[in-house]
Amino acid sequence: MDRPLSRQSRQQARQRAITEAVMAEGAIRIEQLADRFGISVMTVHRDLDELEGRGLLRKDRGVATAMSTALVESSDVYRSSRQLAEKEALARAALELIEPGQAIILDDSTTTLHLVPLLHTKTPLTVITNTLPIMEQLKGTRGITLLSVGGQFYNWCSAFMGRMAVEAFASLRADVLVMSTSAITDDIAFHQTLETVDVKRAMFESASTRILLADHTKFDKRALHAMLPLSEFDAVVVDADTDRAHVDRLRKRGVKVLVARKAPREARS
Repeated sequence: MDRPLSRQSRQQARQRAITEAVMAEGAIRIEQLADRFGISVMTVHRDLDELEGRGLLRKDRGVATAMSTALVESSDVYRSSRQLAEKEALARAALELIEPGQAIILDDSTTTLHLVPLLHTKTPLTVITNTLPIMEQLKGTRGITLLSVGGQFYNWCSAFMGRMAVEAFASLRADVLVMSTSAITDDIAFHQTLETVDVKRAMFESASTRILLADHTKFDKRALHAMLPLSEFDAVVVDADTDRAHVDRLRKRGVKVLVARKAPREARS
């Protein structure tokens, strides 16, 4: 039986829907959003204030306007609603590469976030992250030692980044890094923002084993900043819908590619 959604979950789902609606149309009047989603104008104002604070939308004179597509697509509000089944399959495959007693680094990707609820099966673990939603989910979890990395907080991705975060990761040595990427071009992982690239590279250098999770859509996307060649990862985990040509090409280049099985239906309910 499905559990009822919490107030926070309903709010997040509504804000994702509002963001996507405004992105699709460019601009929508606040009264129209209230009618479309069956909520009060006051609730729309509160949602838009939060989304504007995260740099995703602009609210002006009763109209909500879309911001930069690249920034919106980088945001956790947008990313968390995409490729859910694929992300779950990738997370379950990554779980098999983690052993009890290890120290693991988790990045700010929504793909990695799907791994978090599964980690209790691998305790004891030390989890190191710069990502607020992961901290909130894992705090107080029995068998998990949680190390948070600070720095400048970025609303659009709910993560701490900047020089402080980079230096903090540089001072650590972990067993495993699990991370994702925004896009893959010429078999190189890319991201839209340089701040994210800097932190993820620092994470990469701090871990003995590096695992990249990438659903099939990453091969069709583009981003501005090169992060790391896929050949430098110890394992690249892709979902079952990834074009076989990508898998074969990467394997010929010596990349260890693991194809995640689709999660059983009961696991997704």
